[in-house]
Amino acid sequence: MEILIKPILTEKMTVQGEKLNRYGFIVDPRANKHQIRTAVEQMYDVKVSDVNTIKYMGKARSRYTKAGLLKGRTDSFKKAIITLKEGDKIDFYSSI
Repeated sequence: MEILIKPILTEKMTVQGEKLNRYGFIVDPRANKHQIRTAVEQMYDVKVSDVNTIKYMGKARSRYTKAGLLKGRTDSFKKAIITLKEGDKIDFYSSI
């Protein structure tokens, strides 16, 4: 099971990374906090002090087309906010 799907690179998470040493990831919905902690520590070689998780349900969407009204739903996902120990950092932009 791939636990870390992708990092969240938004303006809000960038500010939290600089000021509070917190980073966000989209994770597998079946993963628990212990699995997320070990996956981040192994992948980025840092020490995690805290893990918070949030489950998001997909939003209902609709649009009008020639064929009529189409209804659907965006994907549900789970987000993890990782707080690192003092002095540790994750640089997502180094591998670009």
